[in-house]
Amino acid sequence: MAREEHDREDLLAEAKALVERVSLDISGNDEQVVIGFRRDGSASFYFSPQRVYQFTSAGQLRRGFVGDRLFKAQRRQLIALRRERHEQAVELIRHVLDPRETAGFMAEMRSHLNALHHALAEGKFKIVGQVPEGADMIARIGCWLDKFADATEVARSPRAC
Repeated sequence: MAREEHDREDLLAEAKALVERVSLDISGNDEQVVIGFRRDGSASFYFSPQRVYQFTSAGQLRRGFVGDRLFKAQRRQLIALRRERHEQAVELIRHVLDPRETAGFMAEMRSHLNALHHALAEGKFKIVGQVPEGADMIARIGCWLDKFADATEVARSPRAC
């Protein structure tokens, strides 16, 4: 399971696949939030190193990282993957979320997206940095959240297409 942990500054500088990205200091949050878009419009939200959500260009959840688990879409279901370290090896534990678990995961994700949406709408943020500098990232994020924050569903695959 590939999981790269970056600090917020590294993400802003090095996340080249996200052709437009911004780092925000949100009022009341301990962590900066990094949001970015791929060339095809796929969005990624990095709320913290332990909370990341990535979407397709149609706003469907394709991957997430929460705590020590990777969640990936597979045939419109969420699969949770967790590393279990042993003396001699590392085992990858796979769990297919049932409908109740999926609903809980999606509700928690929507809660984070909606809290961000409200903070942006109320001006309770500060732009720490962005690439490219002239882009209106706040408007773009607001439009994305208007369209998808409450309507996102699980994608067919974890791929960004």
